[in-house]
Amino acid sequence: MKTKILILLLALFLSVSGCLIDNAFSENAEYRLQSTDVLKITVHEHPDLETRTRVTSDGSITFPLLGKLNVVGLTVQELETEIKTLLEKDYLVSAQVLVFIEEYHPKQVSVVGEVSAPGKFDMPDEKDMTLLEAIAMAGGFTKDADINSTRVIRIEDGEKKTIKVRVKDITEKGEKEKDITLESDDIVFVPESFF
Repeated sequence: MKTKILILLLALFLSVSGCLIDNAFSENAEYRLQSTDVLKITVHEHPDLETRTRVTSDGSITFPLLGKLNVVGLTVQELETEIKTLLEKDYLVSAQVLVFIEEYHPKQVSVVGEVSAPGKFDMPDEKDMTLLEAIAMAGGFTKDADINSTRVIRIEDGEKKTIKVRVKDITEKGEKEKDITLESDDIVFVPESFF
């Protein structure tokens, strides 16, 4: 009887842990590389090619034999395929490439301008951060802030995009949908009022 219970508990544990591993893998498979990520790259049976590198601010890494590679925006699988293809083109007959992310780019937003404590702030992993939450983390608006000219500056597809937000519509009119969700590396700019 005890043996059956132990077997059932073991089976339950293995099925739950398998789901957790699958979940973690699928999240990592969708992650796109960013500057400051730290990567460990190995090529099976070629220890001389093993590399630990940080993605530079221009979005590249340097890899033995291949030189500079642009990697920002690629998934781990896409980078593995790119390195494999380049190595097999000129250097190896068959390359088995593995890329591990050792450190992830920190999810942060910057809040600058007319706020009490401007700076960079970490975004929570477990939930989204809104514009008003970021401003609150920066100590709120100063008395000189032009809060209805608040801007969110964001890079999308390599292009700078500016979103103007009328904060009073959120705080006084209750238009919560205007309290936009921020993305990593967004810059919140609160200009000075001239009146």
